[in-house]
Amino acid sequence: MQIYFAGPLFTPYERDFIAQAAARIRGEGIEVFVPHEQPLPEEVTPKAVFDKDAKGLFPANALVALLDGPMIDDGTACEIGLFHGMKMQGDDTKKGIIGLVTDTRSIGSEGRPLEGKGLNLYVRGCIEEIGEVVSDLDDVVAILKRWQAELA
Repeated sequence: MQIYFAGPLFTPYERDFIAQAAARIRGEGIEVFVPHEQPLPEEVTPKAVFDKDAKGLFPANALVALLDGPMIDDGTACEIGLFHGMKMQGDDTKKGIIGLVTDTRSIGSEGRPLEGKGLNLYVRGCIEEIGEVVSDLDDVVAILKRWQAELA
């Protein structure tokens, strides 16, 4: 199974968190495409960045999206929409989207993401139509392992 890990990647903290999460998922035998781990082209243009990331997104079986922050990263929201569209076109190899929220401003006392707290409701609805929003990496791994078994 191959997943695409979407999320903001503009600070060392964001990149480090995504890299650690990807390493944990890889430890479960799941292939993970992380955009910031891919070398940038010599000329960084919008097309070059799109083409580089599309090589990971389009063949992926699932999408994990880091949703932390005061609002969802715009590139992440775009990747969520693209993946949703591929799934809705009837591609059975596309299992779904998992939104990961670890931002305590958006998590309730039960440890679950709160409705409407930092998460655009339309994007959340897009995710939940074909997946789940969770607040723990263990939940991400459990869902991915279930989807991996379904693909086998």
